[in-house]
Amino acid sequence: MPKLRLIHVASILLILPTALGSVSLNPAEARSGGSFGSRGSRTFQAPAPTTTAPYTAPVKRSMTPNTVQPATPSQPSLAQPRPSFWSRFGGGLVGGLVGGLLFNGIFGMMFGHGFGGMGGGLSFIFQLLLIGGIVILAMRFFSRSNTAPTEARSFATPFGQQGFGAGAQAYSPPAATGIGASGATGADEIGTTDTDRSTFERILAAMQAAFTREDHQGLRRLTTPEMVSYLSEELADNATKGLKNEVSNLQFLNGEVAEAWREGMRDYATVAMHWSAIDVMRNRQTGAIEKGDPNNPVETTELWTFTREAGQPWLLSAIQETAN
Repeated sequence: MPKLRLIHVASILLILPTALGSVSLNPAEARSGGSFGSRGSRTFQAPAPTTTAPYTAPVKRSMTPNTVQPATPSQPSLAQPRPSFWSRFGGGLVGGLVGGLLFNGIFGMMFGHGFGGMGGGLSFIFQLLLIGGIVILAMRFFSRSNTAPTEARSFATPFGQQGFGAGAQAYSPPAATGIGASGATGADEIGTTDTDRSTFERILAAMQAAFTREDHQGLRRLTTPEMVSYLSEELADNATKGLKNEVSNLQFLNGEVAEAWREGMRDYATVAMHWSAIDVMRNRQTGAIEKGDPNNPVETTELWTFTREAGQPWLLSAIQETAN
């Protein structure tokens, strides 16, 4: 193979991946944590808003199968943009042009023809620049036509870790504390009682205490098996890092039943919980505080879902962090 042709082929192998890489590669989005647990058939639905928690995203991590079906071609999703003139006509035109240049020009040269005749190497450079210009124009057009607002997402963290690295949420405590009945947009289909709502407050305090003691038996008495697995995983992760979470001086500030419903023989109640507590991470060996403020409490708002079978006590089945 002539030396000039070898140089051309080597140049193509080096330049082509760079020229087209930005079009074909999508970086993976890594996420960790997230709200977790089960809300029965409503696991993947956003809970009803309340004054305590106006918006909360659906559960992100659950053992409950997601039965929500994606939209079919005959029933297009409202979130999908309509095909633009560019995608129907301009895209095909430019795609054909780029394909012709690539296969008749670059790859043709690799097999002994193409980029020949007038210009030689100059034609090769010109066609590469032309391809790059077309790709840039296409990307700019799509970025203007298909730009959509990105949904802000926030994810729950297990007990008491919300205050790390951030100040307390702005909040004016209500004149009276305690969990109220279902908010204006929610529906309490099972008729939760004052006894039920007092039980939800008690589980909040007992859960924080059990998590601080790393009491797995206590967690099993208060939560569903699925929640025990998530909380035990968090405790094991803390231990691996040489840390221990301590939550103390918990004060319940306010709460509302967002929604409550029945599925067969099982009841569910999703409750907006707002409380303050001292929340710190200690070094397991030295006892030194590595995260958190031991003197100033932080305020936290989360949605906790409780479930019970007929005649059985309430158990915690899901935790969701509210949007800031």
